[in-house]
Amino acid sequence: MALSPRLDLRQTQSLVMTPQLQQAIKLLALSNLEIEAFVGEALESNPLLDIGEVRHEKGERDGEEAPAPSEHESDPGPDGSEALDIESHAVDPEASRADIQSDQGDWGKAAGGAGSLGEDGLPDLENRSSDGPTLAEHLAAQIGGEARSEREALIALRIVGELDEAGYLETALRDIAEDLGAPLAEVERGLDLVQRLDPTGVGARDLAECLALQAREADRYDPCMERLIANLDLVAAGEVARLKRLCRVDDEDFADMLAELREYDPRPGLRFGGTAETGIVPDVLVMPDETGGWKIRINEASLPRLVVNREYYVELKGGARDKKALSWLNEQLSEADWLIRALDQRQKTILKTAADIVKRQDGFFRQGVSAMKPLTLREVAESIEMHESTVSRVTSNKYLACPRGTFELKYFFSSGVGAADGEGASSEAIKARIKALIDSEDAKKVLSDQALVDVLKAEGFDLARRTVAKYREAIGIGSSAQRRRAKKLQGL
Repeated sequence: MALSPRLDLRQTQSLVMTPQLQQAIKLLALSNLEIEAFVGEALESNPLLDIGEVRHEKGERDGEEAPAPSEHESDPGPDGSEALDIESHAVDPEASRADIQSDQGDWGKAAGGAGSLGEDGLPDLENRSSDGPTLAEHLAAQIGGEARSEREALIALRIVGELDEAGYLETALRDIAEDLGAPLAEVERGLDLVQRLDPTGVGARDLAECLALQAREADRYDPCMERLIANLDLVAAGEVARLKRLCRVDDEDFADMLAELREYDPRPGLRFGGTAETGIVPDVLVMPDETGGWKIRINEASLPRLVVNREYYVELKGGARDKKALSWLNEQLSEADWLIRALDQRQKTILKTAADIVKRQDGFFRQGVSAMKPLTLREVAESIEMHESTVSRVTSNKYLACPRGTFELKYFFSSGVGAADGEGASSEAIKARIKALIDSEDAKKVLSDQALVDVLKAEGFDLARRTVAKYREAIGIGSSAQRRRAKKLQGL
């Protein structure tokens, strides 16, 4: 059979990712802060875009928020289209979730908490950061009175700049000396100056040095305390008998040394602001309404509203001298209109998704994490009639503020645990219950993982011991043996 060229006509279907579709996908995955930066770039590149006033939803007057969309309500876009739904195979349902507050040891407690609430019942987002100087500013103000020369002051300032927020120096002195071109001995004198500043303990290179500095300041750094601080690993392990032999003290003196050690601050830098923090700006605001439901709205305070400057467009169009200039102007107008529509649809999609999450996790907002239900991306996607990948993008890097605090939207998605009533419970609710049981356990009767399994099973939750151990470790709680040793030390 002879081979010869021929022409065939075939019809195929394919999904083409246009630049506008790619931009829509990108917008959907961005947080409000990232959108703000994106809008800034758009304003610089497109002369027809301008900043308008923050708009209000229908029915929102004098601070009154718009009600959340109903269960079956569909939010049309400005051109009559539905909320943005972009299908893709890049589904990431296993993105990171926020963990509940973990249990911490005596020397691991960081400052923080649930923050105060504003007048509207939401977390006070404007007054979260504490007033006063940062750690670096506080230390720098003291260096001038302590340094013996300007050179020593400059070296000390450089060391202060290398401290982390807790006040520790993680950079090697040799590296600092090489960067400054100074002898190592001078850098060591600069570190000695920093370690003499207030608060005592800053400039330490590890926990033992931090505690030793505070013990010297309190005039308690005798050979016994030196040996105790040098063996903090044995303190953590609860090796009381071995420590008493190493320190050569009796029970009474050892108890006094432990009490003294607990009074020292393992993270002295946390008393101050540390470095300038970039707070989390929520994308969605949720608060109770007068009817016992929930008001849900987009946080438009962080979203500048884009408008098209039509007057400037008419002015530029009148001055266009050729077809090329007119074509460029029309292209800018088309891009501006499309960007405004895409941003509007993005907000409607986020609001629609958040409203469904709030409806499904109503127990969490009313009772706390113990009432959280298992939830998957697929369930929300089917409920709001969108693709699972769209919900994944909507909930990534987006935060929801409510009277209970600020949470990432991904936090409300968790696997389920079987229960006797057949409904099941969220893994986050089980973690909270495990933590509550351990927090209330008797020092003389520490609960083992199997004991926790038995208690949870009596409450209607069927979990394996391995699962309980996994949840316990996920919230930062040690084993029963570790907790028993810690409680033994606390009782001394």
